[in-house]
Amino acid sequence: MLALAVATGCHAHAVHVEHGLRPGSEREAAAVEAAARTLGTTFEALSVGVVPGPDLEARARRARYAVLPEGVLVGHTADDQAETLLLNLLRGAGLDGLKGMLSEAGGARRVKRPILQLRRSETRALVSSLGLQVVSDPSNEEVRFRRNRVRHEVLPLLAEVAGRDPVPLLARTAALLAEDAELLAKWADCLDAADTRALRSAPKPLAKRALRSWLRQGQDELHPPSAAEIGRAWAVVTGEVLACQLAGGRRLSRHGGRLRLNAGSGDHQEAPEEPCEGLSAKPV
Repeated sequence: MLALAVATGCHAHAVHVEHGLRPGSEREAAAVEAAARTLGTTFEALSVGVVPGPDLEARARRARYAVLPEGVLVGHTADDQAETLLLNLLRGAGLDGLKGMLSEAGGARRVKRPILQLRRSETRALVSSLGLQVVSDPSNEEVRFRRNRVRHEVLPLLAEVAGRDPVPLLARTAALLAEDAELLAKWADCLDAADTRALRSAPKPLAKRALRSWLRQGQDELHPPSAAEIGRAWAVVTGEVLACQLAGGRRLSRHGGRLRLNAGSGDHQEAPEEPCEGLSAKPV
């Protein structure tokens, strides 16, 4: 990715984040610094503290992104996309999970994935052709991580069953679903997610999408509301209950036909009442 950025005339700056999770990882930082020096770019080494334990990969990712600059380019490939789709499928994800990773994603920090259509093998071939050191993270071989089992066991088995490489097929599926999800999100944004009457009168998939998006505000780095949480929230929308508890100690309640979301501090938020311009709340 760094080499391609230089080749396209970008003013590139390489950043290596040390998680302190295994011995010898400092050698990888030296390899990145050497590559930056060879390619004529600047380099920076950062460190974060991540302790071993449950949900290690997700916690390391959040810690890493917290210190990376806004708009950072990360090197996910089509192989990573295929793995992500399968992992989300195993979690029981809906459309938003099955669309995989986007080439540009918002949230707490904007992230760009410029080589999402390249294969992992292509990136290694490019690095070797430039005379740079190919570095492999040994933790990518540890089958205690679910992603690694998908990479080393599930995808090869799928290739054997299908008689072809499944990665391009899965990556294409993710891209198609991302287009559908984007359209539905635009429709859902036209709903006032705090207006229970508007939610009840809209098609339920759009209403629940609008509700889910509103409940996730300020929590982009965490998992979206679960199906169980949305079910409890929908009971408040329909008037079956007056309030419910949500993750993070939050409380969703209904007052005069409008929803109110209270955090532990007692603060609350309501969705804006202005609809989107140029779109109706219901599909034609």
